Amino acid sequence: MRSERTAVLGPSTHQDSFTRDGLPPLAEWPELLLDDYQYPDYLNAAVELTDRQVERGFGDKIALVGQGRSRTYKELSDWSNRIAHALVRDCGLRTGERVLIRSANTPAMVACWLAVTKAGGVAVNTMPMLRAGELGQIVDKAQIHLALCDERLMDELTRCQATHPVLKQVVAFDGTMSHNAALDRMALNKPVIFDAAMTGRDDVALLAFTSGTTGEPKATMHFHRDLLIIADSYARDVLDVRSDDVFVGSPPLAFTFGLGGLAIFPLRYGATAVLLEHASPRNMTEIIARHRATICFTAPTAYRAMLGENAGSKSLDSLRLAVSAGETLPAPIMEEWLRQTGTPILDGIGATEMLHVFISNRPDDFVPGTTGRPVRGYRAMIVDDDMQPLPRGEVGRLAVQGPTGCRYLRDARQHVYVRDGWNLTGDAFLQDTDGRFRFVARADDMIVSSGYNISGPEVEAALLTHEAVLECAVVGVPDEARGNIVAAHVVLRDSFEGGEAMRKALQDHAKQVIAPYKYPRAIHFVPSLPKTESGKIQRFVLRKTSG
Repeated sequence: MRSERTAVLGPSTHQDSFTRDGLPPLAEWPELLLDDYQYPDYLNAAVELTDRQVERGFGDKIALVGQGRSRTYKELSDWSNRIAHALVRDCGLRTGERVLIRSANTPAMVACWLAVTKAGGVAVNTMPMLRAGELGQIVDKAQIHLALCDERLMDELTRCQATHPVLKQVVAFDGTMSHNAALDRMALNKPVIFDAAMTGRDDVALLAFTSGTTGEPKATMHFHRDLLIIADSYARDVLDVRSDDVFVGSPPLAFTFGLGGLAIFPLRYGATAVLLEHASPRNMTEIIARHRATICFTAPTAYRAMLGENAGSKSLDSLRLAVSAGETLPAPIMEEWLRQTGTPILDGIGATEMLHVFISNRPDDFVPGTTGRPVRGYRAMIVDDDMQPLPRGEVGRLAVQGPTGCRYLRDARQHVYVRDGWNLTGDAFLQDTDGRFRFVARADDMIVSSGYNISGPEVEAALLTHEAVLECAVVGVPDEARGNIVAAHVVLRDSFEGGEAMRKALQDHAKQVIAPYKYPRAIHFVPSLPKTESGKIQRFVLRKTSG
């Protein structure tokens, strides 16, 4: 079996070598199992997802729906090609340079991402809820000179630019499809044919950021070939995507779960994606019924709410598959969904480091309460702290290998995620006697709430910037609706008093400092925090008192 750890990287055509120079040494990579996934030396993933589909005869087929209109594959190809021209000619983009994209789930964001990739840039997709300080961490880590932003979301990025001189250009685009922002005007009269960058299959195409338990973001590095591998493995092996499929979902395109499920997978197979800027369960139920969607991507909490919206109607009867990830899927939700719709929810586990789902249930092989079996090309095992395999039925650490794997950008935490050639996801699992993997718990302090990963220390840091807070500690506590919520234990300074007014003030403050979804939904005012003799906060004690 071919091992990428001992192979030489393929050729690179990047003029800016920042990302390749920032790759870990090959000896620190996980083993990459590539026998089933061979691609030519030179490959541009965005070309394969658009221009190549036009050549295959899908030019007149609908590729994207959103903001009140549809785009065919030919229109999407032309649109992204015009933007790519603008990036190169007007913005001076060189191959290998990182480009931050700030937007909600809109067709314009997809077009910008494709254009950056066609031009040979490295896309850095970001959440619209991120604040200036959070954006600044990303800008500094990835040394970003150019950002593309939905003009409705410019404020925080403008604040970021003011304090981060490395970010030289911020160019607005129109996310509402009226095409009247700066980037749209640049692209308007550009040719619809673009000679895409002849990037190497092993050139970095995407930097996907994920927070660690310290709150310091990690940049995961994914090649052009990786973007196709997740479609040619999971989307083909598990979802069996067809050109007549219609995708809908809630995960942000800034997350790799959303980018795969709502852009890469449908575009790879000539299918259609319906994009929702505000994807509430009610909106999703309506969109599924209106567009006769066949595949849905969202989190378990949303499926539970959609069952209530459906309430025995036939609004979900077009779905042939529902995909769940981000947090474990409780068996009762799966069972009720199956009873009401007749179709399964396919629970699975993925990771930003791995790019997408690598263990999953299947339409013809699913058991409620389990995560399933490895996707084709991947293998997994349960190990102890010394990386020794554990017998079936014993709880341990989940270790994974496959055609994708962790490569952090200039980050010492590479040694934590990759050991002995295996990716360690930070989850506690067991493998049952039938060979299915079952989630047990998170193995670190990350709080998973409604599918979002939230770093407790990051929330603590935000609260500590409020003048009233002397000390605080944040933990996750179980919640029926969200899986977990963020709970803060706060010690106030002597001149301040706890109560409902202070609780709301701290919550509002947190929403201004960090992305609003991270704010503490529960705040407990305490006289002191439990600590060890060395001064370390005993969070396990707080978890017991937070319920």
